[in-house]
Amino acid sequence: MGKVQFLSIVVSLSLVFASAVSAREHLRLATTTSTENSGLLAELLPPFELANDCFVDVISVGTGKAIKLGESGDVDVVMVHARAKEDRFVAAGYGVDRREVMYNDFVLLGPDSDPAGVKGTTDAAAAMMRIALAKATFVSRGDDSGTHAREKQLWQNSGVRSLGDWYLEAGRGMGEVIVMAGERQGYTLSDRGTYLAFLNKTDLHIVVEGDQRLANPYGAIMVNPLKHPHVKAGLAKKFLDYLTSAKAKDLINGFRKGGEQLFYVQ
Repeated sequence: MGKVQFLSIVVSLSLVFASAVSAREHLRLATTTSTENSGLLAELLPPFELANDCFVDVISVGTGKAIKLGESGDVDVVMVHARAKEDRFVAAGYGVDRREVMYNDFVLLGPDSDPAGVKGTTDAAAAMMRIALAKATFVSRGDDSGTHAREKQLWQNSGVRSLGDWYLEAGRGMGEVIVMAGERQGYTLSDRGTYLAFLNKTDLHIVVEGDQRLANPYGAIMVNPLKHPHVKAGLAKKFLDYLTSAKAKDLINGFRKGGEQLFYVQ
């Protein structure tokens, strides 16, 4: 076989392979930075992609932005963690078939010096009040994410009405905010999963946990195909079914960082 003939065969096979790959269906998923930063999606998505001969294209943003992508029909499924926003999304007709997927909790992180003296308390709102009174550095996601929404609820619960120059809005994902708060020796609110995934990148510690107001459930919602006919409803339903299947539950419950479980299913 001549060199030219060999190269021709290689090019032909490459084109066939590329064509087969491009023909595979793509599911567009908008989800939170916590599911991406924690590493969970890297464990959870491959079995679904293999079983359904598809790719899941992940857009990792805050919950507010994920829901906006759903409203505009730019994705097929949203997986987020802000129940009030999710309920409004469904009530407005943008989303259908919401499923409970998993849960973990939020934790308040702070430095060893604990300038606000909140370590060990279990009242998150009271801890936020102490941080404000101490004018201790607090780094907020500031990005309309589920974590940001919960933080704003806690400020409201605390009775704090004005935030000074000690309060910094980062407009970043959870992992980046944890690193930033650590560099500034400040406080921040995080989901437990991302914090555990970033233990080797920060010297912050959990200072407040266990308050029922820190519960953090995640839901998955199909974008309504009646609003956006191009939504891949069939594949989206298969994905929702998978997320609530025994296989996915085992993967979620079994996912650990440093020996600690990050997410739970009921």
